[in-house]
Amino acid sequence: MGIYAEDLREFIIRPTLILLDDWSEGVENLLVGTAAQESQLGYRMQASNETGLGIYRISAHTHLEVWDKYLVTDPESASRVRGLASQQQFLKSPHNELISNLSYSTAIAWMIYKRHEVNIADCFSSTELAKLWAAYYCHRDVQSHQIEFTSSHIEQFIDSYEKFVCVNKPLAA
Repeated sequence: MGIYAEDLREFIIRPTLILLDDWSEGVENLLVGTAAQESQLGYRMQASNETGLGIYRISAHTHLEVWDKYLVTDPESASRVRGLASQQQFLKSPHNELISNLSYSTAIAWMIYKRHEVNIADCFSSTELAKLWAAYYCHRDVQSHQIEFTSSHIEQFIDSYEKFVCVNKPLAA
């Protein structure tokens, strides 16, 4: 399948972040970079609770953790995020929203970063974005949510960003 980076940015990420009252160019770049790294902008859609779901590859465990440990403390954000979910499908199978609902999965991906109170300026290099991704998002050990990230993780993110995002809009390295 795959999604053109600028379409994802313009029609999904930006409107979602504006609705959440969290838009900035830096956050937008971080999320499009995350989707590029995690799923190659939809070319590798995952449908496993262990490896993650949807374009951002969010695990069911992380999804629940965002709701149970972060959004529960911020009713206004919780209401806005819940408003993005399908009315009936969310109640039947909330994790499927991560696959089928791009606005909702974008909001949850942003909450994964936001819960760590990351400071995102409007202009980031791909290296800085990669470091944020590696520090706050790159969690494959579902039990402990801890991994040691290496320079290879940073390089993988930069490579994905340049391959899928920077085709038309390059960032400084």
